[in-house]
Order: sequence, then C-alpha cells, then structure tokens
Amino acid sequence: MSGLYMLLGTLVALGVLVTIHEYGHFWVARRCGVRVLRFSVGFGKPLVRWHDRQGTEFVIAALPLGGYVKMLDGREETLTAEDEAQAFNLKPVRQRMAIVAAGPVANFLLAFVFFWALAMLGTQQVRPVIGSVAADSLAEVAGLEAGQEIVAIDGVAVAGWGDVNMRLVGRLGETGILRVETVRDGNSLANSYSIQLDAWEKGVDEINPLLALGIEPWRPAAEAVLTHFDEQGPALAAGLQLQDRVLALDGHAISQWHELVQLVQQRPEQRVELRVLRNGSELLLPVRLGSRTADNITRGYLGAGVSGGTWPESMLVQRSFGLFDGAVEGVRHTWRMSTMTLLSIKKMLLGEMSAKNLSGPISIAKVAGASAESGLRSFLNFMAYLSISLGVLNLLPVPVLDGGHLLFYAVEWIRGKPLSERIQALGMQVGIALVLSLMAFAVFNDIARL
Repeated sequence: MSGLYMLLGTLVALGVLVTIHEYGHFWVARRCGVRVLRFSVGFGKPLVRWHDRQGTEFVIAALPLGGYVKMLDGREETLTAEDEAQAFNLKPVRQRMAIVAAGPVANFLLAFVFFWALAMLGTQQVRPVIGSVAADSLAEVAGLEAGQEIVAIDGVAVAGWGDVNMRLVGRLGETGILRVETVRDGNSLANSYSIQLDAWEKGVDEINPLLALGIEPWRPAAEAVLTHFDEQGPALAAGLQLQDRVLALDGHAISQWHELVQLVQQRPEQRVELRVLRNGSELLLPVRLGSRTADNITRGYLGAGVSGGTWPESMLVQRSFGLFDGAVEGVRHTWRMSTMTLLSIKKMLLGEMSAKNLSGPISIAKVAGASAESGLRSFLNFMAYLSISLGVLNLLPVPVLDGGHLLFYAVEWIRGKPLSERIQALGMQVGIALVLSLMAFAVFNDIARL
C-alpha cells in the first residue's frame, strides 16, 4: 500500500468527519443564539485562520486528531449585559443539550448520506455458498455441508458473505442457539440447522467467525501462486517470495491453493518442507508453520495468500436502489451499524469480546489508505463506518465526551439545578483519565499488530 494513499486517506477521512462533527455543534449553537468564538479542525498551532462577519475565528490546526467549537461562556470570562444573551452557559438546558448532541447526530447523518449514495451506486456480494466444513467443528456437528447456500441467520435473510459475517459478529461471546437456514442447488425449500454456542469466541483476540464455526466459503479454483504475505507470518520468515508457485508440501503434490490450505491447517506448529517453483527453478524450503485457534480447534498457519480465481457471474449478487429506496436502505444500514458498534462496546466492557480488537490511529490510517487505494466506494464505506464509530463513542456517558455533558445536563433538567462545580470538575478529571487510558490502550494494540 502506498504511503501517499495512507497519508491522504487519513487526512481526508479525519478532516471530513471532524469538520462535520464540529459543524453540527456550530450550526445548532448559531440557531440557538450562542456566539461562537472559534471553530477549529485539529489541535495545536494554527496553519490557516480566518474570521467571518459574525466574528467567529475558523482555524485549521497542525494536529488533525480532533477539533472543537469554543463558545462564549460566562464561566470562563466576564460578560456584559449584551453578552449574557449569547452565552452558552446561560441558555436553557434543552438548548445546551441540543448543541452538545448535534455533533454526534451530524456524524450519523453523514453516515446515512454515504450509505444512501452507496445504495444507489450499487453493491456486489458473493453468494454465501459453503466450500468446505472442518471436521469436528460446530458447523459439522450441526449438520452443515459443503455446497449449501446460507440464506438466513437467526431468521434474518442474508444475500452474501458480508451479511453473514455481520450477523455472526453480533453473536460473539454469547451462549445459546445460532440458527442457520440453507438451500442447495437453487431449491427453494430451506433446511434449518441449530448450532449450540457456549460463550462463543469469548475474549478471542483475532476474530474470524466463519473459521470459528468451521466454515470455509466456496471459492473459484486458484493456483498456489503466492501474491501476498502476513508481514509477521511464517512464510516470509522462511524466505518465500511473491510469485512463488508451491508444487508440494512434504511430498504431497499441490495444483490448487485449497489443497495447500488443507495440508497446512492439518499441521499446526509443525516443520514442513515446501517445494516451490521460482523463476523457472525448483527450490526446497523448510518452513516452521504457525497456528491459529478458533472454537478450541488449532489449525496450521502459513501467513501467505493468493489472488482468487475468476468468479462466475452466477455467484455474484448485484444490488442497487433508486432514490427513495436507497434512502430507506441508508437509514437501515446506519441503524444496523450503530447498534452493532454499541453492542461491540458493551461486549468489550463485559469481557465477551477481546478489547484487543480496539483500534487506534495507526490502524485507522492503514485502513484509510487501503480503502482509498481500493476506490471511491470502499473509501465512502470506510468513512461511513468511522463516522458511526465517532458518533457512538461521543455519546457514551463519560465526562469530557459529548455524552458526559448530556448526562450532566439531563441531571440538571431533572433536579432543576446543575450539579456542583466540584462534582463536575471531579467527573471531568475521571473522564480525562478514562479517555487517555483508552487512547493509550488503542495505540498499544496498534503497535502490537505491527
């Protein structure tokens, strides 16, 4: 991935999302008659600044990791009688709540607009046809078989593997019955299977729901010509290179990629010998395989991949919407992703999902760059998801965040008077400590992934 894509993708994504968030606060503040002193995108030294006719200073600052809207406030400076009518802290509590809530709401609206546009542009998914089922896995015990197409998860229709994964992620860490409905060879009569979950993948660091169930999606035949690597995986450590064609593993001839995958998965942490073709010459390379564990099943891991074969048109599902239907789909998808984000946070707090899945600025930059490099649709999709995450996180009832301010104002509304300044200051100190700890942990996770 190009460093330029990473830099530009990150700057554009954060710039747009922060600007929209702060503009939400700014727009509602102006409508409520509050004087806005400064609108800043970024922190630190101002790079660009200008003023509008109402005296608001607009700033683009050097550190693009957030922003703020500074409003006239009697708690911070002495007010004249004229100023009092424009001070944030002297506005009715309902207006202060509206101003604070407007930032996250703007993020949800932006995500809706992106999802609406994507719905009208059209999406493409691969039909969820099972390629293979691992022995003794949850899927095999339930009776699922290769060749079946998944049509519903827990009663909710799915059209592609993206839909399937979204439904499965929502069940991580849970105990109960996962219901999977399938059809075979276009038969309209669906079969239902019950998979018993028991604290499913609770606390697992690397989430792969399909692998955890023992399901391998069907893929077109692909040659075992290596096209990408896990930078920390066994393949690179053993000296494998791009465009190496794997001919055999421990003497077992290999013609297709799936054959290599099966042999590798059967040999976790074992030393194997690969025969590869490189630039017309055959080489023998010893490789110490790694391992990946899912649902108490440990499988071998090579840390290499290939470009997939050509997908037949019959395996691709095209979906596009008109103007009105696209808007409805935008609302639905925004709601689904918002609830899933909130559910994931809850599961992390309860230990049902590993907190190591929390990403920081390094991971965000990588995904921003990769999605920008993949094209406009991928980048819009990424920004929509990130905008939802920003909106949800800001609504958490933690002092310092918008949700914490809303909590204080809600208490004021109920009591008829605000909490004491001492309690609010204590809450802010606790909130700052929590947010800084969370940021440090997210950065630690990023570094651990490098």
